Amino acid sequence: MDIAAIVGLVVAFAGILGANVIEGGSPAELIVPASMILVFVGGFGAAMTGGVLKDATGAGKSLQRAFTGKPKDSAETVGVIVSMAERARREGLLALEDAIKAVDDDFLRDGLQTAIDGTDPDELYEILTAKVTAKKAADKQEAKFFADMGGYAPTIGIIGTVMSLVLVLQNLDKVDELGHMIGGAFISTLWGVLAANVLWLPISNRLARLSGLEVGQMELVIEGILAIQAGSNPRSVAKKLESLLPPGSSVPEKKAA
Repeated sequence: MDIAAIVGLVVAFAGILGANVIEGGSPAELIVPASMILVFVGGFGAAMTGGVLKDATGAGKSLQRAFTGKPKDSAETVGVIVSMAERARREGLLALEDAIKAVDDDFLRDGLQTAIDGTDPDELYEILTAKVTAKKAADKQEAKFFADMGGYAPTIGIIGTVMSLVLVLQNLDKVDELGHMIGGAFISTLWGVLAANVLWLPISNRLARLSGLEVGQMELVIEGILAIQAGSNPRSVAKKLESLLPPGSSVPEKKAA
């Protein structure tokens, strides 16, 4: 689990609430259920309107992924692939059939199994890249849903403020309450801007970042599988895959396949 999203959210809210206290305000004054319902429920509904039902029903799972998702260790994957390449070079591709059962990476395991089944290299490449393309499209839509919520939230917050100000104008005779009522009217705008810039847009960016890392991992795996199928020298496989790793990554000691 990568805690960056959780820590970042805590830090952001701590900064906002801390500033509010320093200015003499009270955090309790910001908790206005009507404004929060308007921004969060209204924003969700607006984003849902702009998509299909599947986008909305999958939002909960995407939200969980944003906070708990952790990219795979590409350096460790390279070690596994090189180990597989050594065994395939020594004993033949069919010798990997038992070894791949212990592989944790579903994409790597399925790709190796497809290669072992005798699939033509060009066809294998098309199958694997098609999976990558499908994942990119799905991940892009996941991130877009939260980006849409971030786009709608401030405007919906303004709608809440306008609604509240209408009530203020209807109660101008209550002079003693006007200041409190006007201040409360802008809470909806506050929550709209806060929800967009502290929650929905960062979550969208987080999902896009995770997707990029996962797609990069899959592309690295494709290179490794094709090299194994071609019977490439394990050292060449290692050098090629290591060149695709982020700077500073180190491949662990290879385990026997």
